[in-house]
Amino acid sequence: MAATDVLLISLDSCRFDTFAAAHGCGALPHLSAVGPLHRAQAPSYFTYGSHAAFWMGFTPGVSGSGEPWLNPKAGKLFRMAYAGAAGRDTDGFQLEGANLVEGFRRQGYRTIGSGAVDWFDPGSETGAVLGAPFERFHFAGNTWSLQSQLAWIEQELATVPADQPVFLFLNVGETHVPYWHEGAPWPRFPSPCRPFGGADCSAAESAKRQRACLEWVDGQLSALLNRFMPGTVLLCADHGDCWGEDGLWEHGISHSATLTVPLLLRVRGRPIGEPTARPSPSRTRSALSRLWRWAARRS
Repeated sequence: MAATDVLLISLDSCRFDTFAAAHGCGALPHLSAVGPLHRAQAPSYFTYGSHAAFWMGFTPGVSGSGEPWLNPKAGKLFRMAYAGAAGRDTDGFQLEGANLVEGFRRQGYRTIGSGAVDWFDPGSETGAVLGAPFERFHFAGNTWSLQSQLAWIEQELATVPADQPVFLFLNVGETHVPYWHEGAPWPRFPSPCRPFGGADCSAAESAKRQRACLEWVDGQLSALLNRFMPGTVLLCADHGDCWGEDGLWEHGISHSATLTVPLLLRVRGRPIGEPTARPSPSRTRSALSRLWRWAARRS
């Protein structure tokens, strides 16, 4: 791949603390290679809302940062014509059209996408919206089929002429409830995180399973990430999940747990921004211990 190619990956529902804990222990070598980890705020607390914002260039932003691309207000990486006041983003991608996917198509890019969650299901009127702008789009049908998504992507990339740039989007579902991946040693259901809580819900088990899924995803994405390293890679979550905080579970509601997400970025082969300080293993264990004790008291 070349410096002109663009890869956008959304780790559906991945909490920032899940990513930070695994990142701090060196358990995400391939995802971490994209660039420094940033604590960002998602534009919405559910899949459709965040991705609709992404399509307009409003990607997750780092609060208080004045650096373009990390803070879309300071300057957008993907600047749509007439989409808000211009920032310091002249070195980003200047696009025209109804959304960034169409914008890349107008510039001669092959636009390829794959989604895992139902908001990308072309069989429903609401689900068809996000995938419609792509020339080629694949819906996985569930949240545990990353391997089949990657196989489809490889087939699509093989058909792209060598001189044509690519915009590739991938929505990863394994970090979404029920937090399960192929070969996982725990049952797919019941999910440890369900709307409105219940006897099966467990903050400790949710944290354990989502992290295990994230580490598995890291290994699966190694080849794709390496392929796009010379280009632009934006890796983030679209939102997080609540695990009992303030009595709330899952997503679809505005809360710091659903709005705080990981963000890693490299532009034309260059990692962007200073890293978020990695938590020490002892601090990570302490934070998780507090979460588990809190969950035990609630059960």
